[in-house]
Amino acid sequence: MPAHTLTPSIVLDRLTFAWPDGSTALSDVSGSFGSGRTGLVGRNGSGKSTLLRLIAGELTPATGHITTSADVAYLPQRLTLDVDRPVAELLGVAETLAALRAIESGDVDPRHFDAVGSDWDVEARSQAALAEAGLAPDMLDRRVGELSGGEAVLTAIAGIRLRGAPIALLDEPTNNLDREARARLGDMVRSWRGTLVVVSHDVSLLELMDDTAELYVNELSVFGGPYSEWRSWLDAEQDAARRAEKSAAQAVKREKRQRIEAETTIARRQAMGRKAQYEKRVPPIVAGNLERAAQVSAGKLRGEKADREASAREALDAAERRVRDDDTIKIDLPDPGVPAGRRIATLGDGERSWTIQGPERVALVGPNGAGKTTLLERLIGGVTGSAAGVSGSAGAPAADSGDTPRREADTPPSTAVLLSSVRGFLHTDRAGYLPQRVDGLTEDASVLDNIRASAPAVPVPDLRNRLARFLIRGAAVDRPVSTLSGGERFRVALARLLLADPAPQLIVLDEPTNNLDLDTVAQLVDALAAYRGAVLVVSHDEAFLGRLSIDTTLELGHDGTLTEL
Repeated sequence: MPAHTLTPSIVLDRLTFAWPDGSTALSDVSGSFGSGRTGLVGRNGSGKSTLLRLIAGELTPATGHITTSADVAYLPQRLTLDVDRPVAELLGVAETLAALRAIESGDVDPRHFDAVGSDWDVEARSQAALAEAGLAPDMLDRRVGELSGGEAVLTAIAGIRLRGAPIALLDEPTNNLDREARARLGDMVRSWRGTLVVVSHDVSLLELMDDTAELYVNELSVFGGPYSEWRSWLDAEQDAARRAEKSAAQAVKREKRQRIEAETTIARRQAMGRKAQYEKRVPPIVAGNLERAAQVSAGKLRGEKADREASAREALDAAERRVRDDDTIKIDLPDPGVPAGRRIATLGDGERSWTIQGPERVALVGPNGAGKTTLLERLIGGVTGSAAGVSGSAGAPAADSGDTPRREADTPPSTAVLLSSVRGFLHTDRAGYLPQRVDGLTEDASVLDNIRASAPAVPVPDLRNRLARFLIRGAAVDRPVSTLSGGERFRVALARLLLADPAPQLIVLDEPTNNLDLDTVAQLVDALAAYRGAVLVVSHDEAFLGRLSIDTTLELGHDGTLTEL
């Protein structure tokens, strides 16, 4: 494996962490991150987000040590914001900026000068940071609630750069970002100074990294190169491992066959010896010597053959350990019984409308803040997190899939007017909705209790068996949802949706690939391809949409109009 960036900025020494319920998230993890840009990858539930929180100091390891070369800044996967905070606070410069403006207004309090220090150009640099995030300079004095979710994420990242954090940790930063915002983030990453560790399933972002680190079964390995080079190396290594496993298995068969042949030869010689002794063809004393010599020879031969077979089995065990046999979720969607011409839902903007019929696949795209989630929730009826059948009616507008959670009053009046014409109507009472933020789960309740809410008539043993198909097994079924990783939360929410009884005739998905590893995305694509109901999906993941065989793509613009692409 090619070597990674030599100078370590973060060193992990035998880290172990367990959740309060006793389940182990990380065990005896050691490794290091270099001083450049590193993409951290791994399967859902492997502990990537937990590792970042440990490095950031949000969690404390049960055992082991973390050493960092400088201060650490951290952007969590789920950015929780106070919508009334000023944007300057999100950038991390509110105190310095307030002190500077106080001085400029004539206040000579020494505390203001201490707060400013040498940062007299903080306002100009802050405005430049906002421009980097695609925002106007006057946004510095506006409220966070006026930003879309994508704008808020970019502003928080720009703030980390503005403050000059020597070590930065970003957890799934492209979640919620539209194409333009992802391009801006890419520009930021290309010019990043200092250590940057990014957890992501976004291949385009991972291609910008100097190194690729993988957290796999509590082992942290670092490859010197971007994701595509690491993936090629891993595929080649696994091909070689499978060939080695096949060769080792053949060697075991060969050694076992030779051992059996040797035993057969020994038995034949012993039978011949006993026959010769019985027929008295040789003197008794000679026969005895021959028998003892034969026993010694047979024992030696047995030992040699047994040792060779044992060595072959050890080689096979070693080869098998190199081959990955990862579990994948097995999504088997029931047939909801939707005729080809059955009307399922209607979307419209006041001027035109589109009807979803039978097993059609419809994609809803558009920039952050356009109101895509508003449209979805109006379609479903404003019931966030619903996994069971709900009646279609116009619900209260909510935040967009890329929007910061905000009160209704926080929606800019112009946007509210534009979105007033956007409507969605259901023609079925069996629709399932999976929101992007997966906020429909009861945090303090167990996984099992959350699933039972959507399938109360299904026996608990059956639910446990079905959850196992989503890789939720054993003690994990009884864990509180609040302790789950982003990927695990999504699997629970997806299971709650897909295990609903009766099965939904329409599945509505809002950015479903945000928290999924690449292998699980492939499984979801396969499951949706076999699903006989209708699918409506909001996604900025163009690669994902390209694999879904979309029938119709609708774009929702900032002006509140729908356009078929």
